[in-house]
Amino acid sequence: MRRLIYFVLAFVIWMLIAWPFVDGRVDLQVIVAGLIVAFIVAILFHEILPKEHRVFISPVRVFWAIVYVPVFFYYVIKANLDVVYRALHPQMPIKPGIVKIKTTLKTDSGITALANSITLTPGTLTVDLTDDGDGASRETYLYVHWIYVRSDDVEQATKHIAQRFEWFIKKIFE
Repeated sequence: MRRLIYFVLAFVIWMLIAWPFVDGRVDLQVIVAGLIVAFIVAILFHEILPKEHRVFISPVRVFWAIVYVPVFFYYVIKANLDVVYRALHPQMPIKPGIVKIKTTLKTDSGITALANSITLTPGTLTVDLTDDGDGASRETYLYVHWIYVRSDDVEQATKHIAQRFEWFIKKIFE
């Protein structure tokens, strides 16, 4: 079942990237290549993909994933403008440092999505992760390099960096 889910997901991503519809015609070669690539990806990589594959089955989770994309891009654009401002400002107002943030996410997929969201947002980079406990008692901390450290406090840093993403990621992955 997992291989089938990953096959379908890989094929959908291929179709979105390759877009085989040109001038009202369908390019059959692109579709066949996509089927072959999706099959190979599903066979070779199903073990390294997250075990919490239910996210791809639930329409509610898919809805929240679709809602998350524009929210994520909003914060990426906002962070890009902030980084450009800091780079072009005569005094270059930066105060770089590594801060510790706490996440309430429990699944590996959710924590990975949060770490990737933070890293893909300009001005922040997830550099390490500590994970204590299992299941409900799990406490996970991420160490994030931040271009302008506003607070060293774990709660404040979490509020500034991760909280805007966590709510959506929790709806998608947990």
